[in-house]
Amino acid sequence: MNKYELAVVVNVMLEEEERTATIERVKEYITRFGGTVTNVEEWGKKRLAYEIQKAKEAYYYFIKFESENTDCPNEVEDNVRIMENVVRYLVVKQEA
Repeated sequence: MNKYELAVVVNVMLEEEERTATIERVKEYITRFGGTVTNVEEWGKKRLAYEIQKAKEAYYYFIKFESENTDCPNEVEDNVRIMENVVRYLVVKQEA
């Protein structure tokens, strides 16, 4: 079982319900492509290192998941890439 961590930076202009729905959809993508979500950390609103889409702050989420399917992280990235509420994202494989 491979372990991964997905960092998701969500637009600061969204209401709480919209942010929650965005993260739920990301979790659905993970389970759809054969992964299992093990932990979701919400870091809250943080200042960005540089301005993105005229925003200086964004909400940070870190989602840890496991998958035996090696295509799972790529499929998740492909779907997260086109979500309009997600400003940035990154999937990293964790070493055992």
